[in-house]
Amino acid sequence: MRRLVFLLVIGIAGCAILVSLGNWQVRRLAWKQQVLADITAQIAAAPVALPGAPALDRDKYLPVVVAGRFDAGEIHVLVSVKQVGAGYRIIAPFLTNDGRRILVDRGFVPTPDKDAVRDAGPMRVEGNLHWPQEIDGYTPEPDTAANIWFARDVPAMATALQAEPFLLIARSQTDTDVTPLPVDTAGIPNDHLQYAVTWYGLALVWTAMTFYFLWRTRSRARPRSDET
Repeated sequence: MRRLVFLLVIGIAGCAILVSLGNWQVRRLAWKQQVLADITAQIAAAPVALPGAPALDRDKYLPVVVAGRFDAGEIHVLVSVKQVGAGYRIIAPFLTNDGRRILVDRGFVPTPDKDAVRDAGPMRVEGNLHWPQEIDGYTPEPDTAANIWFARDVPAMATALQAEPFLLIARSQTDTDVTPLPVDTAGIPNDHLQYAVTWYGLALVWTAMTFYFLWRTRSRARPRSDET
């Protein structure tokens, strides 16, 4: 009897813990969905004037509009777009009408259009401010001779193009042959549903195993007919 009680207590406690972890992930899922909804609303809001000194903690995803023209020089960041294939993000310096020099991510071009001549303006560009974190210990150094970068390293790109250290990622067309890749929430991880399913699945397995061990223990404890 003591063995049965012990197994039952362990089974109930383990199942309760696993279910509580699943419930916590469900709550986290609701929180994350609200965060993503807020970011999506912020991204899609009406654009405002470019702040004097954009800051990551205050202005990330801020929609802005600037007027001016593109200056000479580009940075080409190697990327791949679904259903299209390999190509490059075009990062170019933009001279605003009030004398500022900023970085604009114009969008995507296929590999053959890497060095094509692009429209320089004058024009208005709408987009969102961003400081993408794409650099890690495995990111190769840029191939400066071929002008191929492997990630958007904002400080390094700003130094190379002598511009302010932030990106304006265009959501408006800046050239007929450049496809904008506007900011969205697709790159923000939201795995809480998978985690919740995993915890609930483990709880189900734990419950099944508890019943199995209870049944097996009780069966062994029963006297056999030849012993009566």
